[in-house]
Amino acid sequence: MGDIAVVGIDCFFPGAYGTDAYWELLLRSGDAIGGLPDERWTAADFPAVSRGGFADGIDSFDHAFFSVSPREAAAMDPHQRMLLQCAWRAIEDSGTAPPALAGTDTGVFVGMMGGEWGRLTMSDHRWVTPQLGAGGSAGMTANRVSYHLNLSGPSLTVDTACSSSLVAVHLAVNSLLSGETSTALAAGVNLVLSPSLGLVYEQLGLAAPDGRCKPFSAEADGIGRGDGVAVVVLRRLEDALADGSRVYAVIRGTAVNQDGRSNGVTAPSRWAQQKVLEAAYRRAGVTPDQVRFVEAHGTGTVLGDAIECAALGAVHGVRRAEPCALGSVKGNLGHTEGAAGLAGLIKTALALHHRLVPASRFADRENPRLRLAERGLRLLKSPLRLPRGETVAGVSSFGMGGTNVHAVLATAPRRIAAGGSAAARVPAPGSTGSTAGVFTLTADSPEGLRRNLAVQAAAVAARPRGAAAALCRSSNRVKTGLPYRFATTARDTGELAAALFEAAEADADAVVGTRRAPSWSRPTVAFLFTGQGSEYPGMTAGLHRESAAYRRHLEEADAALAPHTGFSVRELLLGADPRVRRTRYAQPALFAVGYALAATLDGLGVRPVAVLGHSAGEFAAAVTAGALTLAEAAELVAVRGALMEELPRGAMLAVGIGRGEIAPLLAAEPEAVLAAVNGPSDVTVSGPVAVLDRIERALRADGVRARRLGVAHAFHSPGLQPVLGRLRERAERTAAVRPQIPFASCRYGRMLREEPLDAAYWVGQAAEPVLFGEALEALVRESAPTHLLEVGPRPQLLPLAGRSGAARGRDFLHPCPGPESGGRELAEVVAALYRAGLDPDWATLYEPRDRGDERLAPYVFSTESRFRNGRRALAAPADTAPPAGPAHTGTTEPASAVRTPAAAAAASGTASQRTGGSREVLAAVIAAVSEVGGYANEEIVPTTRFYEDLGFDSVMIMQLKDRIEARLPRLGEISVPHMLPALRSVATLADHLGVQITAKAAPAA
Repeated sequence: MGDIAVVGIDCFFPGAYGTDAYWELLLRSGDAIGGLPDERWTAADFPAVSRGGFADGIDSFDHAFFSVSPREAAAMDPHQRMLLQCAWRAIEDSGTAPPALAGTDTGVFVGMMGGEWGRLTMSDHRWVTPQLGAGGSAGMTANRVSYHLNLSGPSLTVDTACSSSLVAVHLAVNSLLSGETSTALAAGVNLVLSPSLGLVYEQLGLAAPDGRCKPFSAEADGIGRGDGVAVVVLRRLEDALADGSRVYAVIRGTAVNQDGRSNGVTAPSRWAQQKVLEAAYRRAGVTPDQVRFVEAHGTGTVLGDAIECAALGAVHGVRRAEPCALGSVKGNLGHTEGAAGLAGLIKTALALHHRLVPASRFADRENPRLRLAERGLRLLKSPLRLPRGETVAGVSSFGMGGTNVHAVLATAPRRIAAGGSAAARVPAPGSTGSTAGVFTLTADSPEGLRRNLAVQAAAVAARPRGAAAALCRSSNRVKTGLPYRFATTARDTGELAAALFEAAEADADAVVGTRRAPSWSRPTVAFLFTGQGSEYPGMTAGLHRESAAYRRHLEEADAALAPHTGFSVRELLLGADPRVRRTRYAQPALFAVGYALAATLDGLGVRPVAVLGHSAGEFAAAVTAGALTLAEAAELVAVRGALMEELPRGAMLAVGIGRGEIAPLLAAEPEAVLAAVNGPSDVTVSGPVAVLDRIERALRADGVRARRLGVAHAFHSPGLQPVLGRLRERAERTAAVRPQIPFASCRYGRMLREEPLDAAYWVGQAAEPVLFGEALEALVRESAPTHLLEVGPRPQLLPLAGRSGAARGRDFLHPCPGPESGGRELAEVVAALYRAGLDPDWATLYEPRDRGDERLAPYVFSTESRFRNGRRALAAPADTAPPAGPAHTGTTEPASAVRTPAAAAAASGTASQRTGGSREVLAAVIAAVSEVGGYANEEIVPTTRFYEDLGFDSVMIMQLKDRIEARLPRLGEISVPHMLPALRSVATLADHLGVQITAKAAPAA
């Protein structure tokens, strides 16, 4: 069979909440057995079954994160609640953002034994509700994951008793191999909610008096039960390799069989167990002597251990270099029943990943009756270090009804186990060793964002200090997709940890900005291309060193320009050649920079809604807008720069007054002309050097700001007349194509309509004044950008835009704001746009060596809401840290009455606003919504959305209809079809009902 990669893991076991904690428990041979937690049954009533592997916090659930109402969450089986959170974290661990799997053929295969919750909650028929119907169904456990994550692959819950979860793995593997799914979640879940099964074990003589399983030990005296939730994410190995995923281990083969009619339906069969081992090894293509260790079922019952060892010995008792190591995690956790197979598989995958097999508890007093040594087996009394090369291991799980399963695992291919190929980590020519990345994090609420910022900060701080780019790249893949966004740039992990700690301690509004970035909100960006006068030696050299994308696009521009310039723009820039200030060099260099920056931004997903170019900047703008090809623009710019180099010397002067105020001075100096109108109080004058000297002295004497531009010619003046004919001759050979993106023309001072960018246009824009201020006003008015982004080697146009007043309310961005700029400034632009709602193509930002898969701390869910005995319990006091659970790593979330994203966004004042309906109608709707969903009234505000925030479905809508009718009898019967369009938010429903009441109260005509 083909190989299947284990690419993601999350688990929740007693005393081990998360994969790292589980591995730590195993390494220290930890004992997770203890007394009964308070939220279970009363220990005094059933003392014989009051010890075991019980996990704290199984009543906590972040219902708002999954848009589940409190009433529905209270009705949900805790197995469903815990599995939802565990599945999310496992997908993150696989290097994928869970929202990215929405709509895919991802399958969910869950092993779960029994259905205690349904029996506990639906036995009293007086309290049966529609929510309990779904909440108490074991079959819904897998469906919940598929529904809430919007997965469209197979979704099923399998119950084969104690082998359930490893059978789920078998089904998931076969689904992947058949092509039915491309990703599969295999899970096991087992929570000990009542003493019932423990009493069965006791009556069968299978219960350990101290609640501990002691696998293969002379002290073995029965089963101790344990809680467990575990999820692995599986993919075909070739797909995982192609994506560069981290692979914990490889599943080489699985097999399932049945005891058939043996010596009792609940008794194990040695022969069936032996056959399932042999079948698994055949499918895996291995021989028993290649299997280095086996994670056994190992319940610690006298009969079970004896039969399992006999079967293992029959298969593994062959000539081999050393005995096959044997262990069972049940010695640490107890028997996690429906999750037991995955508990063993995860232990095995981690052992292969770390190349270290933990010692087994109770191995020091081996049961001599098992004759392990003569059967080619040995218990691990100390950890076993695995050699280099491939190691093969087996995992067994047997169900009480006779369904047996065995899986064969092996170490991952070396280049993947190490976190990426060596070739991918070799620095590219011209690059530096430490580049800036953007670390991203998203959450469902401002409180959730702060909570997870603190967790990520602690995790990053615990790492050895080093480059942060690969860690940032992993965050871009994994920590995205939720409505509240955070992004920061960093070069190393020390800097990143400090930024995360600072953000975690900041006010929530300061972290997420003044508004959230919902899925329907996207920034709109206009590009402003800088013209001549912004050039300087070595411009963008830092960005060239740190951005592979920029290097590639600058080389494209250089190749296009070289046949027409006779020199290399790239060498000119990187050599900090002072000739760049001369016109024949400056204009091609600025064009190359503008083109390369725009192309780099485009590759990152930053695409303009409109473009504007200032003078020579219009050529790069025209390429970006699709009106000129790179080759056409390169030739035009090269010819333009060379021709203008022939002109006599001249000068240009930037003046801080308006067109009308400069007119008298120009009238007195006929050789000087108005060259640019950049705003109401920003003009540029062009003319002979001596003339501009006189104008500058006069302006300064009057206290007017005047600054000489760094150019050697009087551009946009009659002085260009001698070269315009030759410029026209070259431009006439260029095809005139209309821009594909709205183009703000600085020649016309407005958006282009039907006018082509033909020869007449290019000649006119060289000689006529630049009407930047008017063009910018037109761009802002007609394209309504949220951000203005200047494309050039340093800010020149953004200050003009700021002074003009035409861009009020717009954010200004610059990817290369000066000589010291490098990759960080580009990263900061992307970070700002991400916070505003852009979803960039992150890979373009990073060097190939930084694209490895780094493991991040998993999402930390809120533990504020707790659900006990089918009811929502009060949150723990703010000064009391709730027990660390699968959703908690020791931090406490401050209590908040507003838990939904919309409510959190509205908490600053929207909650008190009146809707179009009366206060009475609004109050009635809020009360009805609260009752149907089980919310407190203060949790519902007018902007709360029914589907996205409250998780309403058709059943809840019908219940809402009934409750509103009871509270507002004047309405009479509500038409559900007419009500549905109004169910956008609480406010829109109140408005709709208010209109209906008003219409019914109006006198007949």
